[in-house]
Amino acid sequence: MVRRVFFSFHYQSDAWRASQIRNIGVVEGNPSATDNKWEEVKRGGDAAIRRWIDEQLTGRSCTIVLVGAETASRQWVRYEIEKSWNDGNKGLLGIRIHRLLDHSRQATIAGTNPFDQFTLKDGRKLSAVVNLYDPPYTASGDVYAYISQNIGKWIEAAIASR
Repeated sequence: MVRRVFFSFHYQSDAWRASQIRNIGVVEGNPSATDNKWEEVKRGGDAAIRRWIDEQLTGRSCTIVLVGAETASRQWVRYEIEKSWNDGNKGLLGIRIHRLLDHSRQATIAGTNPFDQFTLKDGRKLSAVVNLYDPPYTASGDVYAYISQNIGKWIEAAIASR
């Protein structure tokens, strides 16, 4: 079954890497905002950005956070994680993408776990409940293949855990 997912990532740093994952074909992802569309949304301020994200999350069965070097520090990624978790009806997972090459054929460093920033009502970190998958390879092609082979299972596990 093809799942409709929302991809959360740091656009400026990881759009190229994210597009590789989005094109795997196992999932139906949210369409990427063009630079022009994103600039238009941003001009509307924080409320407009929240509305746009909320609309993008509607009807999605899972949110996948594509974690690069700076993902955890991004305000809107944090909002997307919080909104996805609080909606309660979406799977939530993360995938480290720092070893995938960007448009300049460069990898980057692993960023911090964005789920560590959230504390659940019972005192546990969200990272204790939400999986952050880290492909065990260093070559970009092997990382891509590993993600491609496993993303469907990861999505189903995240949905089942909710």
